[in-house]
Amino acid sequence: MREVERLITKYGESHTNRTNIMIHAVAVPAIYFVTIGLLWSIPVPEFMQAMKITFAHVLVIPTLYYYFKLSGPIGAAMTLLTLGAFGVIKLLVMFNISVWMFSLGLFVIMWILQFIGHHVEGKKPSFFEDLRYLLIGPAWWWVHWLKRVNISY
Repeated sequence: MREVERLITKYGESHTNRTNIMIHAVAVPAIYFVTIGLLWSIPVPEFMQAMKITFAHVLVIPTLYYYFKLSGPIGAAMTLLTLGAFGVIKLLVMFNISVWMFSLGLFVIMWILQFIGHHVEGKKPSFFEDLRYLLIGPAWWWVHWLKRVNISY
């Protein structure tokens, strides 16, 4: 079994309850987005400002590399989610909404929902076993969509 299949299968073991799955379908991509938003909000040195680069831009590179190492289709899908996150951040800025406050508030709400989902499921979150599952969650979310459009991962 490939590493990606093993990780997705193991992650899926604690995500079988329909309510928990529905919560994760919303919360997982939202948490990915707000994490980028929080990283984007950290003040950067002048040289990074001059290049219009944030810590989100810097940290997303190894993150996407990890996803592409797991699977090309998952890496491509996560690239789309990442571009979408940066697009929403630009909209927040355009509408003069504080990115860090919006992201922090949504981060807290989404994590509360995730823990409620796991309470309903009766199983602890996968990342308690292995921190890699914090990155596997979004990949697991994409696998559902990839399967629907008949793309193997």
